[in-house]
Amino acid sequence: MKILIVGSGGREHALAWRLQQSPRVSEIVCAPGNPGMAQLGRCIPVAAGDVEGQLELAKIERPHLVIVGPEQPLVDGLADKLRAADIPVFGPSARAAMLEGSKGYSKDFMAKYNIPTAAYGRFTDAARAKSFLDRFKPPYVLKADGLAAGKGVIIAETLPQAEEAIDSLLGGRFGAASSSLVIEEFMHGEEASFFAISDGETAIELAGAQDHKRVGEGDTGVNTGGMGAYSPAPILDPAMQKRVMDEIVTPTIKGMAAEGRPYRGVLFVGLMIDDTGPRVVEYNCRFGDPECQVIMPRLKDDPLPQLLACATAGLKDCKRLERFSDHAVTVVLAGEGYPADPKKGGVIGGLQEAASVEGVTIFHAGTRQEGGDIIANGGRVLNITAHAPTLRQAVDRAYEAIDRIDWPDGFCRRDIAWRALARE
Repeated sequence: MKILIVGSGGREHALAWRLQQSPRVSEIVCAPGNPGMAQLGRCIPVAAGDVEGQLELAKIERPHLVIVGPEQPLVDGLADKLRAADIPVFGPSARAAMLEGSKGYSKDFMAKYNIPTAAYGRFTDAARAKSFLDRFKPPYVLKADGLAAGKGVIIAETLPQAEEAIDSLLGGRFGAASSSLVIEEFMHGEEASFFAISDGETAIELAGAQDHKRVGEGDTGVNTGGMGAYSPAPILDPAMQKRVMDEIVTPTIKGMAAEGRPYRGVLFVGLMIDDTGPRVVEYNCRFGDPECQVIMPRLKDDPLPQLLACATAGLKDCKRLERFSDHAVTVVLAGEGYPADPKKGGVIGGLQEAASVEGVTIFHAGTRQEGGDIIANGGRVLNITAHAPTLRQAVDRAYEAIDRIDWPDGFCRRDIAWRALARE
């Protein structure tokens, strides 16, 4: 079977890496791909956000399945256009992708279907938004309504900071994405990520993980697209996973079907978990990045049959995917200055030496190739992923590999998985 993977980040590299191991896969095509993905299949320079270009590529290649990695082309309707061209696709329609594409829509949806989440309000007027802050105690949570590359959430510790954030967001900080905003109560507890797949009617669980969004150690500093992740997540034990399926995922899939927006693809639920149980922080309509990089190595079963079943409404006949008991961790190497103004253009050395560490796989993200050199070409540049029988061993392997990489312009957090390690 031929698989077309849309995207060029660490998430897409991890998907290509796992599917390349499937005995059913004969060829992987990546668009646009990256130097790491080029080792697994053909890379064709069509931008992930070029919906018409991706559609034309799919018509030429005629893959047996298209997997859309990033959220933007899904929100822009790429899956709809592929289905209209009779090309199977793993990914939700534009109407279903509104769960991620509009924070306001998702909050209204959760309120309608009694899915547990934080109290909230939606605003386009700064004065009304500031008045609404009186309902909550600090810290305040402010979210751009639209897509902002994982950076559209502001946690304001004081009322003046919250008012300044309102002016900034509604003043165009993220362009059209923040022309309206959501203000939420701050939820206390422990964050986790949960992944399930669905064909629009049936949903089965995939895995849980925890990521580190803040740029600084100790989970400090500004939010990023993610500085690292690990799986399994201790807080998502079997009992909690069942609660998430029963109280959140199943009602979401049923609600979307009732709305005439059947959800086909992976549903990524960001959770806050406390003594009362799980609540939804946000929905995402695609695999997490960097969570995907720790989920794929833990899948014991070939995921291709289930991904195909999601595209063809046949998931009810599929079993739950079995997972290895091993732990996996990924550490993001980012360019100095990320997320504001990362350095680019530096040569990255030592990758072969790093990859030779037992249990380590390196997933490329923001890289390009010049001759025989790998060049830093983004904010989050590499994902150093390790698996091992214990989390401590996985963490140690990841950092041992990082220490073999020669890239003066790069940095990483040195405390990935600290919360789970503290439990041990």
